[in-house]
Amino acid sequence: MSQQSDIRIFLIDDHPLVRDGLKARLETIPHFSIVGEASNAEEALDKAAGTAIDLVLMDINLNGQSGAASATGMNGIALTARFAAAYPDVRIIMLSMHDKAEYVSQAMQAGARGYVLKDAPAEHIIAAIESVMSGKNYLSAGLQQPGAAPSSAAILTQREQDILKSIATGKSNKHIAQELGLSVRTVETHRLNIKRKLNIEGQADLIRFALNQSGLF
Repeated sequence: MSQQSDIRIFLIDDHPLVRDGLKARLETIPHFSIVGEASNAEEALDKAAGTAIDLVLMDINLNGQSGAASATGMNGIALTARFAAAYPDVRIIMLSMHDKAEYVSQAMQAGARGYVLKDAPAEHIIAAIESVMSGKNYLSAGLQQPGAAPSSAAILTQREQDILKSIATGKSNKHIAQELGLSVRTVETHRLNIKRKLNIEGQADLIRFALNQSGLF
């Protein structure tokens, strides 16, 4: 045990070689401890029930499925939702080959706190773990490039996304408040939180971002 508390990590990926590679690399970090691994949803849920876990690295393509759950089991997004409901204190990072905004959004809405592309350097996975365990969200650098910026909205809560959608239609704070049954002050607070999360400063930039996002809601 190091002086820093160990981060107990559980690996879920249906490729043994991927799990072995992740395990070998992560175990070089003194305060990372691999406490379990699984190849599918059923095995993961069974093993997690008796294991103390701080963080899960989750493959999005369990059973070869990245969309809806297959007849034989859940995909990574569905399993993320199960984990988030059953173990709310466990942080989840999604590992994926998909850089499309829809996958990022689905994963984050299911409860993931990070989304890392599988072809990213191992150092990015380590950075994601450290970031998520410190209470932040993390998206792979490739998802934060200008060409992929719309996926950043995935880090917003559903309420914040509702408000962002209303902003895109040109509605005022008062109109949004009436439509969503909120106070104007609450809407203003949400707008501030949206700008903070997305590193947006001015109202014009917020409106521009909302318009760019409008096709993804």
